[in-house]
Amino acid sequence: MDSANLAKLVAFGSTRSFDSLLIARHGKLVLDAYYAPYTADIPHAINSSTKAVIGTLIAIAHSEGLLDSLDHPLLDFFPGRDIANVDDNKRAITVQHLLNMTSGFEWEEGAEGGREQSLIDLSRARDWTQFILDRPMAHQPGMVFYYNSGNPDLLSAIITKLTGKPAADYAQEKLFGPLGIEPPFWRRDPQGLTIGACCLFLSPHDMAKIGYLYLRRGEWAGQQILPPEWIDAVSHATINMHIKADPSLHYSDLFWAIPDKHVYMTVGLHCQLIMMFPDADIVAVVTARNFCGFSKVAVMISGAVESETALPANPEGAAQLAKAIADVATEQPSKVGATPPLAAEISGKTYRFPDNSLGVRSLTLSLLDIEPHYRIYARDPTGSTIGIDGPIGLDGLYRKSTRSSLGVRAVKGWWADDQTFAIDVQYVGMGEQRRWLLRFDGLKVTVTGKGDDGSDVAIEGTRSG
Repeated sequence: MDSANLAKLVAFGSTRSFDSLLIARHGKLVLDAYYAPYTADIPHAINSSTKAVIGTLIAIAHSEGLLDSLDHPLLDFFPGRDIANVDDNKRAITVQHLLNMTSGFEWEEGAEGGREQSLIDLSRARDWTQFILDRPMAHQPGMVFYYNSGNPDLLSAIITKLTGKPAADYAQEKLFGPLGIEPPFWRRDPQGLTIGACCLFLSPHDMAKIGYLYLRRGEWAGQQILPPEWIDAVSHATINMHIKADPSLHYSDLFWAIPDKHVYMTVGLHCQLIMMFPDADIVAVVTARNFCGFSKVAVMISGAVESETALPANPEGAAQLAKAIADVATEQPSKVGATPPLAAEISGKTYRFPDNSLGVRSLTLSLLDIEPHYRIYARDPTGSTIGIDGPIGLDGLYRKSTRSSLGVRAVKGWWADDQTFAIDVQYVGMGEQRRWLLRFDGLKVTVTGKGDDGSDVAIEGTRSG
């Protein structure tokens, strides 16, 4: 692979909010880049790439004989449940329909824009499996592709029915363990079932192991973990996804494919990718914080391939690549404004907030300390109050919190004007970044930014004491 072209790919990642970029060819690590403030030791949320892991577990259960057929009817796995809206269409749903996103459930996920209403309703349900099973039918199974995160959640529940254990535990026994992946964090739903649609955290190297397993037709260290026929189905996707932005995209068994570019992949929101290039014997991994245009990434990776054998030494290209990797690993300071007199007035003071959509109850900024920091008290999903604190960079560079159940927060702040303090928060490894503006006016502060659903949010607090 041409080092100069790979250097261009690394630089391209900077324009698309990459956290990491890994490429392996012929079993050798070719490129391993990490974009500050992300580092290799922080597990990354792979978002909907989790779905492909659930599909992989279904394939393993089938190969072991725990699942008799991919065409087994869905409702057979839930005989004790009182399920709403049962009709001939719902009785006809099979495991394969869930894998292919052709179950026919009435579902609104905003896959190509619009409100993610079904996901919002699901998050409020006490029993996620029941909520999904109860959905009315919109289509005959197998007739229409529609991206539905409820499908892999049902598959996770089926895995538990078949194995007697959560899908995460089955994965550790049959997939992660054999690949040398330490038990990862993987969220569970209110019933204790492993969430099948998302919420698995893996390192880029561990993601690459999964890709390599597929590239090697399901074999790892002499053990056949996946049946070759499963790999054939995944790598030759036949279901047209009918996505306007990229009509070439196809789907099969919770994997995406770009047939004309000879690549298939796992895809997670904001560009969490494991890409397999069978013709070139390449596995590529991307983690990121925004949409990246994976067709463009695929073209750039393929474009770096020069031959099937080693290329002559290219010191200049190698130097370009080494510099590109070093540059993205080194955080560049952003501009900061002059510190106004107001900084001394608000530093160390606590601002309290009435009930609000963010759940924030109080905020304290200590901006004049030797090590500037913040402290927030907020309401967690159970209604309890939790304290969140950490350092804040005032020199244009992020400062990271210690790792906790909330992950690693990297925070920096600056004065946008004499009364407005801006804060950038990056949830490192979670693929999320937020900016908040704090406008101070006497004893009051107004905090504005984007909420979890992308809507504009403004809350007002009052200084106490």
